[in-house]
Amino acid sequence: MKHALIFILSTTLCHIGYSQQRVINQEAEKEIRLVLQKQELAWNNFNLDGFMEGYWKSDLLLFVGSQITKGWTATLEGYKKRYNSQAQMGSLKFEILQIDSLTPEVYVVTGKYFLTRSTTNLDGIFTLLFQRKNGKWVIVYDHTS
Repeated sequence: MKHALIFILSTTLCHIGYSQQRVINQEAEKEIRLVLQKQELAWNNFNLDGFMEGYWKSDLLLFVGSQITKGWTATLEGYKKRYNSQAQMGSLKFEILQIDSLTPEVYVVTGKYFLTRSTTNLDGIFTLLFQRKNGKWVIVYDHTS
């Protein structure tokens, strides 16, 4: 009987811990989705500086696309060079396929992007590593192809 009680208590505590973690995960996922929504909005308003607010403002930021770019400033400069007009920027839409928690402070996001333009449209896939920095979710690593 004593072992059964210990088993029930430990199972209950594990379930409570899992439930609390799931609530935390749901809140983190909601906040991460909001970052991406704000990025879409900024992009579609032709505001690259606003779009970059979703990224970690650090020299340690890593962006992997057709080349590897290190640092927030270099990433912004690359965007401004490639998307130097409203026609080039077009309209951006993200499709989030999956959000996974690696730790309570680190998440990986897998998705697709669709860039609709008056000339050629672009689309592809991305993997983003989000980390909570100073209470704010930011992209610390972006691999887009």
